[in-house]
Amino acid sequence: MTNYKHFQADSVKDSNESSDSDDVKPNNPTESRTKKRAPSGAAVMQPAVTEALTQALFTEWAINGYGSLRLEKVAKRAGVGKAALYRRWPSKFAMVVERMETIGIELIVEPDTGSLYGDIYETLLTLRRLLRHPLIGRILPDLHAEMRRSSDLTDAIRGRLQQQRRGHAEKIFTRAIARGEIPADANIELLSDAIAGLIYWRMVVTGQRVNEDYLNDVAKAIEAMARC
Repeated sequence: MTNYKHFQADSVKDSNESSDSDDVKPNNPTESRTKKRAPSGAAVMQPAVTEALTQALFTEWAINGYGSLRLEKVAKRAGVGKAALYRRWPSKFAMVVERMETIGIELIVEPDTGSLYGDIYETLLTLRRLLRHPLIGRILPDLHAEMRRSSDLTDAIRGRLQQQRRGHAEKIFTRAIARGEIPADANIELLSDAIAGLIYWRMVVTGQRVNEDYLNDVAKAIEAMARC
């Protein structure tokens, strides 16, 4: 099951966050004598703080859009100080790219059902779950619009993340070729585009519903394209 914890609207405030620091402070004075302190000058990056900032980023982005996204508001929504945010990411661009790349790769799934139709259908199901999420459904169109205005953002998003996504999609068809389901000269690039493109167009661009019958029809259509 795909994990969407990063896109929860409610942020988690780290109770140990104080004075814009991630340093853990013991509640019991005796703990300071039994636990080793972090090396001098080194900050402990608490996962709970990173997660709270990540959730706050996507919530603020969905509400205000990339252009109006402010890291000060992200930190405030997360319930942490600005220093905790800037310790992790030096700028809005850096935070957005790193979070999109890391989490985008986490969300990629690679089904292996043993058949081309099954793999396509399971991939479409995952994409439908993704695009149904209220934050993701608002962020992705805004991201694509911003990419038209920023070549740096375009290059970053179309780098490792897109290569990973396309690589997983291509494996669906290379396995089908190995099984003899489709010809060796099948246009894998076109077929990979069709999987994501058709459902994105229907759900995000036209705003129409996607039920199991529609997913079944799309999977069969792409399978037929692959066999040509």
